[in-house]
Amino acid sequence: MARYHRNEAREWAREHLVGVANVVIPTMTSDFRRLNEKAIRHDVETTIGHGFAGALACSEVAITPDEYEQFTRIMAEQANGRIIVVHQAVFNTLEDNIEAVKRAEAAGAELVLLGYPPFFYPKSYEEVYNYTRALCDATNLAVMIFPLPSWGFSRLHPSDLPLPLLRRLVDDCPNVVAIKAEGGMPHIMAAIEVHRAFHKEVVISMPIEWEYIPLAQIIPVQFCGTNFSAYYGPVLPKIFNLIQAGKYDEATEWFYRLDPARKVFNSVPQASNGLINRVMWKYEAWLQGYNGGPLRHPTARIYSRDMTALRRGQEAAGLNPTSDPDEAFFIGRHPE
Repeated sequence: MARYHRNEAREWAREHLVGVANVVIPTMTSDFRRLNEKAIRHDVETTIGHGFAGALACSEVAITPDEYEQFTRIMAEQANGRIIVVHQAVFNTLEDNIEAVKRAEAAGAELVLLGYPPFFYPKSYEEVYNYTRALCDATNLAVMIFPLPSWGFSRLHPSDLPLPLLRRLVDDCPNVVAIKAEGGMPHIMAAIEVHRAFHKEVVISMPIEWEYIPLAQIIPVQFCGTNFSAYYGPVLPKIFNLIQAGKYDEATEWFYRLDPARKVFNSVPQASNGLINRVMWKYEAWLQGYNGGPLRHPTARIYSRDMTALRRGQEAAGLNPTSDPDEAFFIGRHPE
């Protein structure tokens, strides 16, 4: 159960969405038949140890609705209120997503990251509004709206979710508590626009670290997530704290120290046609102490050339990746 009532969601978000949130990707057992509970609990503990404020329970993998509910429940149980568990609302249909968000709410998630299915192809923003409003109305949980080019809405407007649509959703859905500002990427205009228009009403998350670190030094940004920052281990939460303390020179120094790892991150195939390579993200996190281990097929793959580059990028940035051989990633730290 969430720690707030629906009509208190925005006040809860303003108080609790403070910090950086990463992504936890579910690990399967070695026979791929069930979830590896020990591995999931390990990743939650590592997330907490690294100083993150929350973690997305990733659903963009080959997982059944029952397994996803179990995965969310394990995360919430292990977190025990120490971090916020975020439900990833990207299933096949609106009906599936309504069922999934109800399951996630019962399992202990406290925030919804609202996305859109691959076969949702709206002809107007009225359809986008109706879909989003229906999902928000179906849950008592706080919802983070997510403008993003991957949804395919750029054909309707370059910002992906334009200001008039966001205005309606903020006005009509009291449990819309945040906007994850990735609209119009790689440009930052949409992120600046939503901050200017809505930061007094809802939390604005700037999840891309190379945008967050400089922008947060000139405008107030209280939340950075959900994102790939497990690749940097505990560093981005540390930078967040420096920025909150006004120690901008130290935060900027860290920005430059991360540059070798950042350049490698952007040089390998992180995503293709709107779907993130979760195996890649899992390996990047494994280098920093997370579990690694199997994902069920169908899934993307990771190759030696990419693993070598990512490891060297972390080494060059002083991030001290694990000395375990890459073959150990495919087994995981807590094999079952």
